[in-house]
Amino acid sequence: MRPPRLVLVPGLGLDRRSSARLRARVDADVVLLPGMGLRGPVPTLDGLADRLRAALGTGPVVLVGHSQSCQVVAAAAVDPRVAAVVLLGPTTDPRLRSVRGLAARWLATAWAEPWWQGPLVLAQWLTTGPRAMAALWRRAAPDPVAARLREVAVPVTVVRGSRDRLCSAPFAAAVAAAAPRGELVELPGGVHMTVQTHPDAVAALLRTAQVEAHRAGGGDGTAGVSP
Repeated sequence: MRPPRLVLVPGLGLDRRSSARLRARVDADVVLLPGMGLRGPVPTLDGLADRLRAALGTGPVVLVGHSQSCQVVAAAAVDPRVAAVVLLGPTTDPRLRSVRGLAARWLATAWAEPWWQGPLVLAQWLTTGPRAMAALWRRAAPDPVAARLREVAVPVTVVRGSRDRLCSAPFAAAVAAAAPRGELVELPGGVHMTVQTHPDAVAALLRTAQVEAHRAGGGDGTAGVSP
């Protein structure tokens, strides 16, 4: 059986450009969804998960989410083609569902990011558009990612930058603990955009997920369903 393919879903407002440095190091497909690289109406979170599953192909796959797309990935991960899951800076911490709470944490996180990311992120937001981004936030923010992961039987790696204020250490630990086979990895010095700023470290984690899933025979048609 061939190793599982990597399938990446960009975060809120982001598109293929967010993972360009990472994909220079690992071979991965990118799935764009409304609010995550695509304009247009945003369906329910389960509707987004259905669209993601429709794009998986024959499998097996390692599903990779970043930020808000982690909630979509978690909902889609019960698919039997999914051999492993990697969540980069998952959201949404219940404390950040209010505008005030989100704004304070977002500003603190943005301030800590490398300056060169600003133009790249802004260009992607303009492509996706504020209407789709706002709609995605409304659909996804209330959805409890930890509850979704309780039904995911495959290995789940939660990756957090040590300086990330959007994905706090307690929240990341709770998300990882919710998955039956969850693991938390912290990237020292990373903030929220580790997919861009730490491509070598993230690529190494993705390769490990692929190798371990391959050895375990993941993606054989039953791996994504809890007993």
